[in-house]
Amino acid sequence: MAETEEKVVMTPKSKTPTSTILVIERKAVSIPEPSDKIHVAGGDHTGIIINKEKVYENGLSEPCHAQLEFCVYLVSAANGTHTREARALRFWFKPEVSLHECPHEAQAFFRELVSPQDFPKDYVGFIKKIIKLMQNKYHLLKVLEVELRQEGTGPPPPAFIDDSIANQTQFSEQRVLDMIENAYPNPLTVEDFVTAGPWSKAEVKVALESLEEKGLTRPISDGLYIRQHSVDTQVVKQMPTLCSSRQPTIAVVTALYCEKQAVDAMMDNQETYVRFTTVGESNVYTLGSIGAHRVVTTKLPSVGRTREAMTAAGNTTTRLLGIFQKVEYVFLVGVGGGVPHYTDYKKHVRLGDVVVSTPAQDLPDKYVYVFCEKAERNEKGGWDYEIKPYKPVNFLLQELAQRISHSNGLWTTYVQEGLERLKDLPGRWAAPEQGTDRLCVDVGDGAFIEVSHPAPAGEKTRESRVHCAPVAGGRAVSCGGEVRAAFANHARALAYDCELDAVLDSVVGNRKDCFICIRGISDYRDGTRGKEWQPHAALTAAAVMKTIIAAMEPPTD
Repeated sequence: MAETEEKVVMTPKSKTPTSTILVIERKAVSIPEPSDKIHVAGGDHTGIIINKEKVYENGLSEPCHAQLEFCVYLVSAANGTHTREARALRFWFKPEVSLHECPHEAQAFFRELVSPQDFPKDYVGFIKKIIKLMQNKYHLLKVLEVELRQEGTGPPPPAFIDDSIANQTQFSEQRVLDMIENAYPNPLTVEDFVTAGPWSKAEVKVALESLEEKGLTRPISDGLYIRQHSVDTQVVKQMPTLCSSRQPTIAVVTALYCEKQAVDAMMDNQETYVRFTTVGESNVYTLGSIGAHRVVTTKLPSVGRTREAMTAAGNTTTRLLGIFQKVEYVFLVGVGGGVPHYTDYKKHVRLGDVVVSTPAQDLPDKYVYVFCEKAERNEKGGWDYEIKPYKPVNFLLQELAQRISHSNGLWTTYVQEGLERLKDLPGRWAAPEQGTDRLCVDVGDGAFIEVSHPAPAGEKTRESRVHCAPVAGGRAVSCGGEVRAAFANHARALAYDCELDAVLDSVVGNRKDCFICIRGISDYRDGTRGKEWQPHAALTAAAVMKTIIAAMEPPTD
């Protein structure tokens, strides 16, 4: 009687001129004699059997436990033509793996398969890597079905371009406007543009005159230019004293100009003040009401990790909380980068979704925002992190967010109201075409693969969703690659932002017990790259903010 051993066996399931399906399974088999139909591997590949039978069924009647699909572009060595090939992976696990864990295991397998360090660029290498991963590491994976489908020829579409880097030096009117909006409420001089460009004074002046004619910028004094705000603005040396009934109890901090516009569109009875100073930072405050609540919004003059930007962000927040001393609740509202999940729709975050900073249910520490200062490889192949975590004393806003996340009703109504209020302002506030929401994975050497979004079971149309999870920040982890996914998993974060730890340091330092971070998803990095989706993502975040405020008890004063 032949002895049986557990082997990894690969068998062709079906083949057509444009598609191939292979079954790779772990099973106990009698060691067969090698033949023209069976190849028994030896040496480094001992334990692998390649079965060359033509037609094969894997014998599994239950639906797969997880699946995903992605596209690659194959280049012909003979004539250089590109062929688009869709590759689908369908996973079945051993009974020890709960259905809840299956998508997580499948995602881990896929991330390792497409790792930029050794992504197989040819067909044989791709199949070989799958077999070796299954043999050496993923011992609970029972069956993996691999489908390869050729879908026509043509050049690949461009992968997402980091538009914060692309065209940095190329002069355009839009670049001038972007700089003015990022600096707002600080004014800029012509010299500021010339230094940043480097561009000529003449072309900068022409652009500024054109923007002024369009009502987008205005000179604030001789040689200083500022964004023309959509709400009537009073320029003041210091804020006027407000009577008690007009004092806001809610403060909203934004970092980008489109975020400020979206938040302001959620308020009634607005009045805007720019506290202008020629030395140090200017500040902008828009006062208004949302339901029974008085609200003040501000915009940070710039964002980033330069010492000046961090100091300015902290100072702006401290000054805001110093001037408006009745503020009890602080909202950080704007865009962010989503953390996608390739196999589990419930955990998948897409462009236009909103992530609200709430504690991870399965972690003992109830942090809502985790800033990573440093990430380093450790001896075990994992990562060690230096972090600054933040959690409010009072979780009222998080509890309201949890309630809201289970219903799509009110916040989507506020999105529609916001679209109506913003329709005359520049920017595409409606959601871009779904086809622009492309999930690209860097596989090294400048190459990308495009992964299909996991689909909701039984749903034909896809609605934007609110997710409750921690938000993360920090350039050490947010900008892509393996560490981005690893830290997100470590912190259970579903979004990254543009590094707002200095703001939270100020909020905590000023003993504000209730704070929350709301991020509309505009890209899959940290929110600063997705220009096409930024206005709409800012609007969805502002709508969720308004829904939370509307659910709060009216102020007692």
